[in-house]
Order: sequence, then structure tokens, then C-alpha cells
Amino acid sequence: MVTILAGGVSYSEALPDGSNLVVRAGVRKFPWPHLKYKCGMGKCGTCASRVLAGAEHLPEPNWKEREKLGARLAEGWRLMCQLWPTHDLTITQE
Repeated sequence: MVTILAGGVSYSEALPDGSNLVVRAGVRKFPWPHLKYKCGMGKCGTCASRVLAGAEHLPEPNWKEREKLGARLAEGWRLMCQLWPTHDLTITQE
């Protein structure tokens, strides 16, 4: 289950294991207009999201995340285009 907190409202939906949120949003298989994204390649940082729950199940940040997010990584920020969650995840972009 992936939950996005946006505008004080919680939106949740099941996501197949190993799916990428940005890719699914781009092909209209992830119906939430609340996920901000652009390039999908870790260059623009538009999909940067703060992980509120489930971070312990995510892999270590890759070089693109380290370069784009810097010190924000320590605050729980990740690039959604670089992740393929396999466990429940709660995020916000606010």
C-alpha cells in the first residue's frame, strides 16, 4: 500500500510490488494527480518526497539521490523515480 499525504488529505492505493510510482503515474496506471514528477530519471528532483513511514524497507540512496537531495536525505527525503517499493510506504511532497 502506498499512501500520499497532500493538502491535509490522505490518498492510499495498493501498488504491485516492485512498481515505480513515477513510471506508473506516467502511463496513467497510478491515478493520483497528487504525485509531482517530471523527468523520471533523477535529474530534476520534482518527485522528491519525504518518507514518513516505510523508509526502513527502502534501499540505500543511489548516487542520483545523493547528488540531488544532499542533506535532505538525512531528513527522510527520497526521489520517487529512483525507488521500486516492495513494502507499505507513506510519503508527502509538502
